[in-house]
Amino acid sequence: MTKTLLEKYLPLTESTYYIMLALVEPLHGYGVMQMVEEISQGAVRLGPGTLYGVFGTLEKEGLIAKTGEEERRKYYALTPNGRAVLRSQIERLEVMARNGQNILERL
Repeated sequence: MTKTLLEKYLPLTESTYYIMLALVEPLHGYGVMQMVEEISQGAVRLGPGTLYGVFGTLEKEGLIAKTGEEERRKYYALTPNGRAVLRSQIERLEVMARNGQNILERL
């Protein structure tokens, strides 16, 4: 994925970022909701409307794909393009954190 194509998706919203983090491994919707709450240390709690809205957008954009279905649970995971977008977002956040630290050290 080219840099300009990556920039189309960035920056990710906080909810989208955490959903994509959770989907590094295949997971169903309720599992994603639980994982997001866990990895955000309770800071982000997703409702079903938000989750499935983001799922629809990410799937339409080719950033996640359905990997299976078990009973009524549909499992999703990041596609290679989704992984590239997530990596780029993490790099953006690292730069932002470094910049913030540099400013705080001057105060």
